[in-house]
Amino acid sequence: MRFGMFVPQGWRMDLVGIAPEQQWGVMLDLAQRLDAEEAWESLWVYDHVHTVPDPSSEACHEAWTLMAAFAATTGRVRLGQMCTCMSYRQPTYLAKVAATTDVISGGRVEMGIGAGWYEHEWRAYGYGFPRAGERLARLREGVEVFRQMWTTGSATLDGEHYQVDGAMCWPRPLQGTAFEGSERNGIPMWIAGGGERKTLRIAAEYADYTNFDGAPEGFEHKSEVLRGHCEDVGRDYGSIVRSANYNVVIGRDEAEVEERLAGIKDRFRQAGLSEDRAEGQVRSLRTQPAVGTPEQVVETLRRLEGLGMTYAITYFAEAAYDTSGIELFEDEVIPELAG
Repeated sequence: MRFGMFVPQGWRMDLVGIAPEQQWGVMLDLAQRLDAEEAWESLWVYDHVHTVPDPSSEACHEAWTLMAAFAATTGRVRLGQMCTCMSYRQPTYLAKVAATTDVISGGRVEMGIGAGWYEHEWRAYGYGFPRAGERLARLREGVEVFRQMWTTGSATLDGEHYQVDGAMCWPRPLQGTAFEGSERNGIPMWIAGGGERKTLRIAAEYADYTNFDGAPEGFEHKSEVLRGHCEDVGRDYGSIVRSANYNVVIGRDEAEVEERLAGIKDRFRQAGLSEDRAEGQVRSLRTQPAVGTPEQVVETLRRLEGLGMTYAITYFAEAAYDTSGIELFEDEVIPELAG
């Protein structure tokens, strides 16, 4: 199994209490820590501009600005977003941004891409909020633009939502030209989301990686839907790496797990959430697959590995304040599953 980790950027209220002028330093320290630890293959950020679970005045740093900054300040770890919203930027512009970041990084960008869902920030930023079918249609057209620009250096598309006439992308990404393993799309493409009729169909056509439901039952079901779409389009199902995201709250015993959950609840309250809202967030966390002791987390991930989940993207809510949970995961979970 392979492992990635989200660097806190504020979206999930995970920089609360840290002064704005110190936040980049916190993010950079964590990124460079991941860069130095080979157990981690990748670091990730979210493509959002308003915090969750509620929009607030807490910090929420922009994804592709961070991608470029991490590209210039790390040297090994791969760099991804889970996931970029297609409609927040024109696909021609986004393809160019990603290609430039790939060059800066020496060929380390992963393109997570999806249709988008966070209605509050869509409307607040003036994007409207099209129906799901239109958002998915934009996703399909956009990934076609990506593939053309990254693999040939230009794109032309007379689509329903995007009209592109010879958009150029020079230099192309380093990946797919000088590097092995990503010839299909140039930059490896992660199609994120589990929509069974459209999203997973797009994944069958374009994805190098998928990212959907991380619970065993949900993961198994979505995998079978993906398999069916691959058969329909003539794609080798086994050529797509299936990943999932995991909120990790890990402790040496149940008491330590509860202590960490209590700390997360306190930070939500500090950010202005009501007692009920904060408790609801922790209640949701408590039942998730990667919450528990190292033995429990290993058991769950091993079961998922048997179902074909071979790339776990982890999130530690306390990462900006306390890395002891990350260290425990590195010491007692990754060695049981990696390689």
